[in-house]
Amino acid sequence: MLHSEEIDRLFHRPPTSVDLDGDRSLLATALGATLYIPAVRENLVELVVKAQAAGSVSVVIDLEDAVPDDEVSRGLSAAIAAIDDLASVPRCPMVFIRVRQPEQIDAVIERSTTSAAALVGFVIPKFSASTGADHLRRIELASAAVGRRLYVMPIIESRQVLHIETREAELRGIGVLLAAYADSVLAVRIGATDLCGAFGIRRDPDLTIYDVHPVASVIAAIVNVLGRMDGTGFVITGPVWEYYNAHERMFRPLLRNTPFQEIDAVRFRNRLVSRDLDGLLRELVLDRANGLQGKTVIHPTHVNVVHSVCAVSHEEYVDALAVLGRTDDTAATDPSTSDTGGVLPSVYRNKMNERRPHRNWAHRTLDRAVAFGVTRPDVGVIELLTAVVDR
Repeated sequence: MLHSEEIDRLFHRPPTSVDLDGDRSLLATALGATLYIPAVRENLVELVVKAQAAGSVSVVIDLEDAVPDDEVSRGLSAAIAAIDDLASVPRCPMVFIRVRQPEQIDAVIERSTTSAAALVGFVIPKFSASTGADHLRRIELASAAVGRRLYVMPIIESRQVLHIETREAELRGIGVLLAAYADSVLAVRIGATDLCGAFGIRRDPDLTIYDVHPVASVIAAIVNVLGRMDGTGFVITGPVWEYYNAHERMFRPLLRNTPFQEIDAVRFRNRLVSRDLDGLLRELVLDRANGLQGKTVIHPTHVNVVHSVCAVSHEEYVDALAVLGRTDDTAATDPSTSDTGGVLPSVYRNKMNERRPHRNWAHRTLDRAVAFGVTRPDVGVIELLTAVVDR
């Protein structure tokens, strides 16, 4: 976590906490780097607390692929106990449970001694149009039982979506199903590991998921059907980055030397490259370019890397304000979004801002600005990384 002096030095507008009962799109954007922790890990509560202290905003306790088949019962008991213990932890991150079977949703609520007070919702793996309804109905009943909304995050990773002959119909069916429970759907997640596994693929850390074309085409289809900004879509999160240790490299690093030389951080660049974080940074940029927000991560060291890239640059911020006809003083409180059309030159004098085509981008950018802050004009992502990585 950054100290107050560092926040003042780095941010024009600092990150702010997001209300769980507030705008659903803003809350989904604020998920940031969602850290997955296997339910059978020892000291589960301690791991969640440490993750929060290191910058995690959202955590998933995983009962599915991360848990051996013969340890599912123990994992479920551990997850329920952790949720109860976390109810008394101040400033707890958003905690979700990824279930293996729909009946586990009922078990969490029935066996919790605190009405699952620390639980924000459930993650549904291998979500499909034919099986998802059971999960969604149970989560709706669970919400009624605890007296508050429990959110759901379905993971799209089935072979019906992967295979081109069934993809269109399956995504349409998923869209119809999610629309019926739209108020409970926080975000849609993408299971890139399962999608790759169906073809016997495991991507190398030298490559991004967008270099794996069979899966990249699935991501494009998911965004096309489920990520529309016409009132029918959802926030879609970036797929998991599954590497965290150095490996023998075949290709050149993906980080240029010059930006690091300018702030005397060449040794820091070498450290990022040695830990394969240059690949993660590249994929985060491509996630954003393809309409995805945040990311699934499996290692705590990835959290602040993701959040550094989520922060909004001052240039993006002033362009978004101009597109929406707002000012810096009213950015967070002014609900108006002037739609007079037209084209405006950027304050940075390097592009034109078209007010109608760029409106959706501007709304998303201001959501990120609330959750992850706006950097000062002379601060870039590299400065953020040097402040937060390995803290």
